Amino acid sequence: MTEIRGRVLSVASECVPLIKTGGLADVVGALPAALAGQGWDMRVLLPAYRSLRGPAADWPQLWAAADLFGGPGRVLAGQVAEISVLLLDAPHLFDRDGGPYAGPGGDWPDNPQRFAALGWAAADIARLGLSDGWHPDVLHAHDWQAGLAPAYLRYRGAGRVRSVLTVHNIAFQGWASAGLLGALRLPAEQFHSGALEYYGGLSALKAGLVTADAITTVSPTYAAELMRPEFGMGLQGVIAARAGQMTGILNGVDTDVWSPETDTGIIPYSARTLKRKALNRAALQAEFGLTVPGPLAIIVSRLTDQKGIDLIPGAMPAFIEAGGGLVVLGTGDPALEAAMRGLAARFPGRVGTRIGYDEAMSHRLFAGGDAVLVPSRFEPCGLTQMYGLRYGTLPVVAATGGLADTVIGATPATLAAGVATGIVFAPADALGLALALRRLTGLYADRETWVRLQRNAMKHPVGWAAPAAAYARLYEGLAG
Repeated sequence: MTEIRGRVLSVASECVPLIKTGGLADVVGALPAALAGQGWDMRVLLPAYRSLRGPAADWPQLWAAADLFGGPGRVLAGQVAEISVLLLDAPHLFDRDGGPYAGPGGDWPDNPQRFAALGWAAADIARLGLSDGWHPDVLHAHDWQAGLAPAYLRYRGAGRVRSVLTVHNIAFQGWASAGLLGALRLPAEQFHSGALEYYGGLSALKAGLVTADAITTVSPTYAAELMRPEFGMGLQGVIAARAGQMTGILNGVDTDVWSPETDTGIIPYSARTLKRKALNRAALQAEFGLTVPGPLAIIVSRLTDQKGIDLIPGAMPAFIEAGGGLVVLGTGDPALEAAMRGLAARFPGRVGTRIGYDEAMSHRLFAGGDAVLVPSRFEPCGLTQMYGLRYGTLPVVAATGGLADTVIGATPATLAAGVATGIVFAPADALGLALALRRLTGLYADRETWVRLQRNAMKHPVGWAAPAAAYARLYEGLAG
């Protein structure tokens, strides 16, 4: 049994398998088990959304507040899929239809108060502990939804507890009106440009950035990019000022869930039995009614400009003419959804589109595709390219953020050294993607080189061992 070296309170708005809208949930859900192997006991604090209240009805109460931003709140403790979960049950804030952040009419107007409550409870637990005697050494806040937790901890007196804020995507900043300063229980004397003030208003993310003892991002390249205006989204100066406290730690993926050898939803294969991957390709083509003589590319993504999906229609015709094909699975911008449907209509038998998301289907795409396209304009880390590596579905990625940190582009030098695992292109524009697809077609035609690239990709480490060790070192440094 691993000796307990310390305790961490992880604070987030999402966590697999309880609630998920994006990759943040995967990371928050994976960290507890990954850190347990490093000797760190982690509990995850989440809002008790309506869908979570029923299963937690019998959980014991370990914390309570009579007035939590407009009503009572309590924290219930339970175990879900080997994760020690703390649910912040505040019905006036979280017991409502809709998603974590929005309802039928758009974003919840009281989101500042909702996630301030999450941060307030987290800071209180960090300062005073829970009624069962559990007391964290480190508070780990994730993204803007938990950004006020380090701020409350700093302004209310942290004691021995230190905090770390992880920026998963700086594009989402938790903006609020300056008029809410008092309602959010933030000190008026801290409303200045060096602390809480943000372009005349408030930002939960900025509050966390200026008060956390340490900051991490989800890849080393993204950490550097955030100091530039084109990536920093207005916070580049804040990031640059705290560069000494910033660390880039790559995410990992669950290599048990994402394993072509044990995946029950596909025809299993390995790096030694790559010919069986062709069976999955045939099944995928049959599922979408395709006949593709060349490389079959896949896209599993939110359909947004950030993900570079608007570049796909312009780059596809030449790729299709060269023998390629495409299968798209995703949802997002209605105009881009329409553009993907338009491609399928324009190239029947060569392009298939499924608007929506289906976890099982995504596994079939990675098993059956030859390449996965990730032409993002910015990508803090990205998990899609890592799934591609695991399944020998070569990533074609823009040279940004975690994409640049996880894929070794096929160049004369990397091919000669035998280390290439995909295709990396820059800049992230239509010409860059078109040239990358031309490169993909050429590599696919060289079967010996192609198989070598697939095997390189499949042996590339993408699990949680290295990231967990990096987080453990960070926690140790914070906890002293």
